Amino acid sequence: MYISKLTGKTITGYVIFKFIMIMAGKFVSSFKKLGLVSLDVFSKGSNLRKFILSLVIASLAACSAPSYYDVYHNPAMDFDTVKTVAIMPFENLTDDKSAAERVRDVFTNIFLSTGQIYVIPTGEVRRGSLRAGITNLSTPSAEEIIKFASITKVNVVITGVVREYGQVRSGPTSANIISFSLQMIEAQSGKIIWTASSTKGGISTLDRLFGGGGKPMNDITEEAVNEIINKYF
Repeated sequence: MYISKLTGKTITGYVIFKFIMIMAGKFVSSFKKLGLVSLDVFSKGSNLRKFILSLVIASLAACSAPSYYDVYHNPAMDFDTVKTVAIMPFENLTDDKSAAERVRDVFTNIFLSTGQIYVIPTGEVRRGSLRAGITNLSTPSAEEIIKFASITKVNVVITGVVREYGQVRSGPTSANIISFSLQMIEAQSGKIIWTASSTKGGISTLDRLFGGGGKPMNDITEEAVNEIINKYF
């Protein structure tokens, strides 16, 4: 069962847009009546015009680009029984050769810090994979996972794919971005019981208007990992 849920960001963006438009109208009307502002102030190229326009664009962006999350939970699975997990090396679809390893390390540490599930050490994952004869650690087959789990005694196995990691550029503006997805596979059956994805960073509307390099890579990686973990618990 897939759940696609609209967050409050869309509503917030619409409210901000309406507020800006109302206040801008009142501002212009009041100051024109008092003779404090002339039409030249709002002429093309004026700083005030640019400022109001940037606020309107930012609110429209929040309204027109709503935040969705897509997550799958197998309704037949009792997730309270999941106590031990193995996190396999992530598949890397980016140009950064170390991206998958970095994201996996951050995810492992934060997931382990929740204290709700035990994550077996990476060394144990490697040894169990060798004994199970897994040929591709990032994309093991259902049969390989079942055999691996019988060796390592884990309840579930998590695999992942890192699709974007690093800097993106649009004209003179650049920013960091991360996009990755995970899936949890039940050990006894080899079936997928949970999937989720997250994308953070990228070039925002304000970055395009005023410049700026976005957030540091470490920050958006932690944000993406925390978001995806919140989609599990």
